[in-house]
This record gives sequence, C-alpha cells and structure tokens, in this order.
Amino acid sequence: MGLFLSAWLYGRGDSTPSSSSAFPPLAVPTSSRLALTLNSSPVSPGDVRSHWSAIHHSPHFLLSPCKQEVTRTPAELSSDAVRAEMGVKSGLHVWELMWSPKYRGSHAVLGISMQDCPLQGSGYNVLIGGDSQSWGWELRTNQLWHDGQTLGCYPNKRNRYQSEAGGSFRPKFSMSPNTKRAETPLLIPERVLLVLDADAGTLGFVVDGSFLGIAFKDLPRGVEMFPAISSVRGGARIRLRYLNGTACNPPALMALCGLSIHQFLGHQRQNEMDKLPLPPFLQHYLHSCF
Repeated sequence: MGLFLSAWLYGRGDSTPSSSSAFPPLAVPTSSRLALTLNSSPVSPGDVRSHWSAIHHSPHFLLSPCKQEVTRTPAELSSDAVRAEMGVKSGLHVWELMWSPKYRGSHAVLGISMQDCPLQGSGYNVLIGGDSQSWGWELRTNQLWHDGQTLGCYPNKRNRYQSEAGGSFRPKFSMSPNTKRAETPLLIPERVLLVLDADAGTLGFVVDGSFLGIAFKDLPRGVEMFPAISSVRGGARIRLRYLNGTACNPPALMALCGLSIHQFLGHQRQNEMDKLPLPPFLQHYLHSCF
C-alpha cells in the first residue's frame, strides 16, 4: 500500500498554480518525500535557518534587524553576495526567497554556496555560480552557472518529463556569450522556492507551485551548503525564509495517506475535511500537519 501510494503521489504537484502561469507545462513530477515537504506546515518564521549571515556578506549588503532581509546599497562596478547564516549537510530542505523583478537588474542570481565562495568582486559579474564553490540560477536570463561557466537554460522544455529521481537536467554543454539562445527567457516571479536535497546531491526550484526539476546534480556530499544570492542592483531587497525539511528516512505511511487526502480534496474543498468519516485524532492530524 505504501509503495503504491508513494508512486501515485510521485506524479502530483504541490499546489494549484494560476491558470495564466507559464510554469505548469514545464513542471516535472515530485517524489513523495518532496511532495510531503512542500505540503507540510512551514516552521516558525523566526527559525534561525531563515536568517542571512551577519558576517558572511558583501559590505554593500545591509541586514534588517530580524536578519531575514538584505538590501544592497548603490555601488558602482561591484558584484555582491550574501549567504544564509546556517547551512545543511544532510536531508531535504526548502527555502523561500522573495525578490521583486523590479529590483533585480542584471546578474541577479540565487542558489547555494559552500563556505569559501567569494562574496564581493569588481565589475558586474555572476558571483553565485562564478566559482567552483557555488551553483546559481541567473533569473533574468534563466541561465545556470557553476565554476564560471553557463550550463544552459533552466527550466528546459525538452526535459520537462524528467523526474527528480531519475536522470535530472544538467546540460552537457557550455554556452559562450555569443551563442544565440533558442528560447526566450521566462519572467521569474517574486517568489521562488529553493529545494536542496543534500542526501541526493541535487538542487532544484519551485515556481508558481510547479517543481521545475533538478537544476544541478552531483553536489558534494557531507559538505555544508548555504542558500545564497548575488546582485549588482542598488536597492535590491531579498527576503529569506526556511519553510521545512526532512531526513533521509522514507516518508511514514500515515503522512502519505494524509497528503493523499489533502490532494484529493484540492484547495477549493479543504474546508470540507470535517465531513470525512474519520476519528477525531485523524481529523486533528490532517488539520495540524498540512
């Protein structure tokens, strides 16, 4: 039963996106482990994993008093980065990043970094993904970056049917600056979810409720990884929030059943959960955990 339910959940999304969104056709199936994480109640907004680092950031970034938002001060010919205060070495984790398209400019990158990733550089460049210690998604061009190389466009329409579990998207070519892009870059909305599976060594993103697949694989195992961003835009404000995470253990059958009930009802009928013929304990579980 558990295996059947897990396989059934594998093909279901985490939420119902807007009908006008361009991202649902690009979505790939999620594993039951990721689906549970995306549908679980978020942790407290004050969790320390929602904090930007007060130490590891460019001097051109200012932290808010709550440390959940950073603002880049105007600075000419400078590329600036900041990483989270706390990283992870294991488990599957989801962070929310809020970054208005109006305040991105060029070289607006979000992704992950190790501890030694450069956080400030001269000129206007990609920092997160600009060296071997970081992996980044440039939002304006949709390009993936690592070790100073572009690895292709993300999401990729030709790879939309690839799943998280089997052979994720990572182009085997590099694009030079003079290479003509085959696809027009998508406008990435303000809210993006960063999905890091430290156990599998993968990084992906969720946009408008759609998991767009694995952007990077073969990440170093057992090494602390931090959510990170880089920007060249004066006035750019980026907010970070840790939503949830899970260990590498298989999902519990009770959690899978609870998720299947929520997904069967859909967002429009969540208020009808009390009508289900279930004991009070299970009713409370469904209301409190999802």
